[in-house]
Formats: sequence, C-alpha cells, structure tokens
Amino acid sequence: MRIVTKAEEMQWVCRELRSGGAVLGLVPTMGALHEGHLSLVRRARGECSVVTASIFVNPLQFGPSEDFAKYPRTFAEDCAALEREGVGLVFAPDAAEMYPADAVTTISVPGVGDRLDGASRPGHFSGVATVVAKLLHIVGPARAYFGQKDAAQLAVLRRMVRDLNFDVKLVGCPIVRDADGLAMSSRNTYLSVTERQQALALRRSLLAMEQMISSGERDSNALIARGRQVLGAEPGVRLDYLAVVDADTLLPVEAAKTGRLVAIAAWVGSTRLIDNFVVR
Repeated sequence: MRIVTKAEEMQWVCRELRSGGAVLGLVPTMGALHEGHLSLVRRARGECSVVTASIFVNPLQFGPSEDFAKYPRTFAEDCAALEREGVGLVFAPDAAEMYPADAVTTISVPGVGDRLDGASRPGHFSGVATVVAKLLHIVGPARAYFGQKDAAQLAVLRRMVRDLNFDVKLVGCPIVRDADGLAMSSRNTYLSVTERQQALALRRSLLAMEQMISSGERDSNALIARGRQVLGAEPGVRLDYLAVVDADTLLPVEAAKTGRLVAIAAWVGSTRLIDNFVVR
C-alpha cells in the first residue's frame, strides 16, 4: 500500500492509474477507522479496480468550540486496517497541504447545507463540501463512498456534485451498528460506560417511529412526538433535532412516505451523536 502526503503527487499517481485503465474508488475518512469505514472499503473493492482512501481530520468542518483538538487520531492502526482490506493508495495530507496559508476559496451549498446538522453547526457543511471537492479533484475517482449515517452530509454532497458537474458517482452505504444497535461512530470512543447505555435511546427513539410507520402511521408530527417521548425518558440525553424530511432537500415533510428520511441528533454528555433511517 502506498501512502502519499502531497496533493501534486497524489494527482500524478491517480492520473497514471486512470490512464492505465484503472477504475478508482475513493473512501474519504478522518481516520479513527471502525467497521463502518471498512464496510465502505469493501463496497468500493467490489466495484472498483483500485481503492483509494483519504485520512485527513478536516479543520474546516469543526466549529470553534467543537472537538477538533481531541478528535481521535490513530494513523498507524488505520493504515494497517486499510492495507488488510486491500486498499492500494492512501492520501494523508496535513492541513497546510490541503489549505495553504493564502487559500481563500471555499464551497457552500446554500439551503440544503443550512438544514439539520447545518443549522446546528453553522459552517460545518461548507467545510465538508470544500474538502470533498478538493479530494474529488485530486483523486478523480469514478465512485466515492459515504455512510448513510451521515445522511445530511450525503444530501449536501450530492447537490454539490450535481450543481458543479463532478464526473463521479456518490455511493451511499448502509449504516453499520454495534451488537447493541448503536450506530458506529469514531466519537463513540468519547462515551463512558453509562453514557454508552444512554446513547441507545437514539436507536430506541427511531425504532419506535419505525414501528408506528409499519402500523400505518404516516403523520410526521405524531411520529416526532413519539420519538421525543422515547428519547425524553432517558436521563443525560439532550435532543438537538428530530425530523422527518425529504432525503434530498432536507426540508420538513408532513407525511413519512417511502423514501423520506427520519433523522435524529442528540447530546449524550458532551458527545453529539446522529442516527437515521429511510422510510421503506
């Protein structure tokens, strides 16, 4: 496995691979890899001839009071895991490489980028869109893989790719959960034993709403009220948002029809977690 730290070198290597007929798949990550990330790698490996991954903790998507400094960094372990999974090329730049001191250009996706997590974390999705646009430009993949857990992020990136005519297919992959049902996240490592148990309330809230939908309930207000009731029964959990939205625009909808997104974000202690499901 080759590790590249310079954007110009990465562009050259990827250009050579493409000219030789390789179909590149990109898995962008911030490191601290878990089974969710590795599931994206396996999907990419099944659909592309060369799998590339990026490891970069992107400062632009963290707010001033967020956890950039303490975000887990496990580079050696991450590289070992990627190599075991058959990744051929890793792009691991530092912040100065991605954002030179005189860089002034960023990408925003107004509207969709200001909803759900975009409303709770102003500027977050601009940081995400900017770094992903740079990665797509540097690597030039045919496909890029993202987890459905970050459903709002996926909606923002799909709009960016469409609006800016990126020649890439974004592939959303299913949420991977631990045995207890908690959606896998690098931030789960922040949770104490007690907080880990409290965090399961997010999943219980969504399951209660799914059960109502299966029983025929479609009214978004009724579903949200039930989800809030379940979440509110767990001490130590503070709701950020619980919404039924259009999966593409992230705008609220009155009815949970097929394809709608039911999304939740909540604080468990000092850790913010997200989860969701798509109505089937």
